[in-house]
Amino acid sequence: MTTPSRERLPVLPPLPACAEVDLGAVVANWRRLKDEAPGAETAAVLKAGGYGLGAAPVAKALRRAGCRTFYVARVEEGLALRADLGPTPAILVLEGALRGAEDMAAKDIVPVLNQPLDLEVWSALARKLGRRLPAVLHLDTGMSRLGFSAAGFARVDRDDAAAVDLRGLLSHLVAAEGDAERSRRQRRDLMAAGALLPGVPLSLANSSGMFLGQDFHLALCRPGIALFGGNPTPGRPNPMRPVLRLTAPVLQVRRLDGPASVGYGATHAAPAGSLIATVGIGYADGYLRCLGGRSVARIDGVEVPVVGRVSMDLITVDATALDAGRVRPGVRAELVWGDDGVDRLAEAAGTIAYEVLTRLGPRIERRYLEGDSRP
Repeated sequence: MTTPSRERLPVLPPLPACAEVDLGAVVANWRRLKDEAPGAETAAVLKAGGYGLGAAPVAKALRRAGCRTFYVARVEEGLALRADLGPTPAILVLEGALRGAEDMAAKDIVPVLNQPLDLEVWSALARKLGRRLPAVLHLDTGMSRLGFSAAGFARVDRDDAAAVDLRGLLSHLVAAEGDAERSRRQRRDLMAAGALLPGVPLSLANSSGMFLGQDFHLALCRPGIALFGGNPTPGRPNPMRPVLRLTAPVLQVRRLDGPASVGYGATHAAPAGSLIATVGIGYADGYLRCLGGRSVARIDGVEVPVVGRVSMDLITVDATALDAGRVRPGVRAELVWGDDGVDRLAEAAGTIAYEVLTRLGPRIERRYLEGDSRP
């Protein structure tokens, strides 16, 4: 019996589950949004590590394209982005000033002040440093989350406010995708508050809000999910380019000799002759457990159903529709691809594109495709 030489043994390439991120598409999406609001500045919201796809590479591409303002959620995200981008662009932290105030002041990071206590902390630091510190105020116009209430805004301490270099007043739309009257009411409330702060720039529109018309654009728009290909106009064609292609390797292929169950809990019964391919991605990587039996993958251009339960590290697909030679260890299975790929996977999971993206785990390699990012 001849043993195959080591050189001829099939060896998988050293690439695990991989998120291919098209930076050229991110830039194209930012430009598309910028064109939608020509009278306003278009910033970029890069919370949660750039919606799970990598804040630093995305921010650098957008900065080269001309983006001047970036929003993040946490102090640590702001500090990391400042280290990556240098001193030039504006970086704003949405969580307020209760953590890391001195670090933000030292790195010229602007907090969004959400409550009187934020203003008190930030103004006290300004007095200690002997200089006015930049900040943006957040007015809650209906979210009942972060933000000054209308009553709290009316009672802002004048001395504290005088210690702050107020760079803007913002609010956040509750239902920009569908509740037009609520959005108009929120805009009216923000405009009324803004009238008390003449000359202070106003901001309201998120990704979907940018498509409500120019009345919502104000001074600055804050798109997030649309930059990454999420549809800001649900129910209508997606005006954004796809950014993510998510793939994982086929690890093993099995032709069933007889009827058999597949995966934990025996939730899927496969008939004899089924071709079952096991793919190297699971819920530990952010491929949601609920997707078993509800989603599809694509191998060699053919859609194949995900069958059985999603496990920690693996999924199984029924590749019977493919010739056995087209599916083998090392072949890449696509989990997200094409137009609306993220939205399709989110719909299958009963969730939203935001969760699909931000759950992508650290075991998934991020690979960046460079594109034209000139202004």
